[in-house]
Amino acid sequence: MMWIRERKRRLIQLICALLYNLNITGFFSATIYQGKWKMTCVPGLNCYSCPGAIASCPIGSLQSALVSAKYKFPYYILGLLLLFGVILGRVVCGFLCPFGLLQEILYKIPTKKVKKGRWSRKLSLLKYVILIVFVVGIPLVFAVPGFCKYICPAGTLEAGVFLPVKNEQLRNLLGVLFSWKIIVLLAFVVAAVFIFRSFCRFLCPLGAFYSLFHKTALFGMIVEEDKCCGCKKCVRFCRMDVKKVGDRECVQCGQCLEGCPQNALSFGRITSSGGSLDKSDDR
Repeated sequence: MMWIRERKRRLIQLICALLYNLNITGFFSATIYQGKWKMTCVPGLNCYSCPGAIASCPIGSLQSALVSAKYKFPYYILGLLLLFGVILGRVVCGFLCPFGLLQEILYKIPTKKVKKGRWSRKLSLLKYVILIVFVVGIPLVFAVPGFCKYICPAGTLEAGVFLPVKNEQLRNLLGVLFSWKIIVLLAFVVAAVFIFRSFCRFLCPLGAFYSLFHKTALFGMIVEEDKCCGCKKCVRFCRMDVKKVGDRECVQCGQCLEGCPQNALSFGRITSSGGSLDKSDDR
């Protein structure tokens, strides 16, 4: 049943959010964990400077590495991102990203919702521009972590809100840039109430990167072509801007299973031939 499957996914999202932020005392002391785990990255978007974070954010780490790229090539962080992409792809977005979870919770607030359409499908291309310009271009050209500094609402929420509350020195340093980041955060909080996963769909560079692996990731949604009748109910049922199940906009959340009248969809490990191994029977 759909509600059972969705509760399992929600539990995984909550566990990941907790595991990413196990430094609970950091929220009370307004300090950043600097232990050995910070040398690695979690798969999802989770700010390095969040008081609870025990590891680094892949997008933040990539920008930092690119800022220093003239001295050394960022083999380590690129290798980790490629590993996450090849194994999971956008399964990370659907199951392992705390900011994705927050947006889904906000969307549950009862109000009239904005439906997807051609406008949202076109706007979904913007995240690739963000990836190229703010995550790669600005760090390489201007030695500035463009996305983290000017856009990232997750970083503003996790670090920009918590840290200044208890740190007077940080409060004294706040200026126009911080005000801008707060405006960006509030805009996406409001947007998430009306538009399903608005940040994921339109601006998230990490989702853009993982989407490049939608044809090669080992795990994801599987369409059994011999059962599929081509009715496209799965596409209409999905709130993301997919053209077909498993494409670059699919976050592999499995909600489309409920929309398939032929039981042609499943979640599992994808073989090179397009079939599957270890399919989930949660339908």
